[in-house]
Amino acid sequence: MRCGEEADCIVNGLCVGCFLDGRKLTALPHHVDVGVCANCGDVGAGDRWVTKDIQDAIADAAVGALTAVKEARVVSVAASSEEQEPNTHAVTVDAVLEIGGRMAEDSSSTLVRLKNTVCKRCSKQLGNYYEAILQIRAGSKDAPQGPMREALNRVENLVDAQSAASRNIFITKTEEVQGGIDVYLSSMSIGKAAAKDLADAYCAETKETFKLVGMTDDGRNMYRITYLVRLPDFHVGDVVVFEGRYFKLARVSGNGAKVTDLMGFRDRAVKRSDMASFKVHARSEDLLEAVVVNRGKGEIQVLDPSDYSTVDVNVPEGAEIGDTVRVAEIDDALYYVP
Repeated sequence: MRCGEEADCIVNGLCVGCFLDGRKLTALPHHVDVGVCANCGDVGAGDRWVTKDIQDAIADAAVGALTAVKEARVVSVAASSEEQEPNTHAVTVDAVLEIGGRMAEDSSSTLVRLKNTVCKRCSKQLGNYYEAILQIRAGSKDAPQGPMREALNRVENLVDAQSAASRNIFITKTEEVQGGIDVYLSSMSIGKAAAKDLADAYCAETKETFKLVGMTDDGRNMYRITYLVRLPDFHVGDVVVFEGRYFKLARVSGNGAKVTDLMGFRDRAVKRSDMASFKVHARSEDLLEAVVVNRGKGEIQVLDPSDYSTVDVNVPEGAEIGDTVRVAEIDDALYYVP
């Protein structure tokens, strides 16, 4: 040993004190480059792209480039940065290390340079890359636009949720076309998932068509898939005619629907296969609103919106009735729509 004193721990033939004396324990390269997508702002992290605060990205890049002598174990690090010029930051990394049971500190500095580039996802998106088209179509020419916009919103939410787990999932573009909306999607799997979700949510009809568009690099056929989703003419909240009676369409699922009879206010389940016979009597947005002038047990009096005459209307027992209620006109009479 250089100091000549006895020591319990020897590092490379030296006591810990002699080993640490004047020794640089950590090192950083002159500079570290960090790719930042000019389109989405995500940051390159090795072979991956992640969403993070740019200051965190700068600190993480410097810390990730830090090396320490092989005899040391890095216990903790802290990075501080200062912008020297646009897209160039001077970063100091302070490290606490353990060597032979003794704690030591060291600092190293580097330059972190931010480089504008385009991530793979945005490169595909900006290049109009897609594998599937989701065609959302209305059930009839005079169908309201609300359900179609609602369906598009469901698709966007689904893609947002799945893109959090996979950067390869995105919407390339959305186009309004005659009779509906076309959504261009980055993968067949998300197209299939979106079509199934809409089919279950609205009891919509779906159809798949394949088109051969070329060959992959390894010689396999490459296809694009079109998923046609035709929304039904009815929508939750509408008054529909089924088997000669009038119902409010209360809920729709992949298996069928729940409807509420406007005559007796009893709920009824309808199989999906039977829903094709639904006829829309009044759409939800077209229902009338009537002012309540008197309340009784199982009955209310309202002002008829057409002539402001007083009309008796049956309501369910225990229903919470406000100042106004929605009503539907059926055979020249008003019916309460719960």
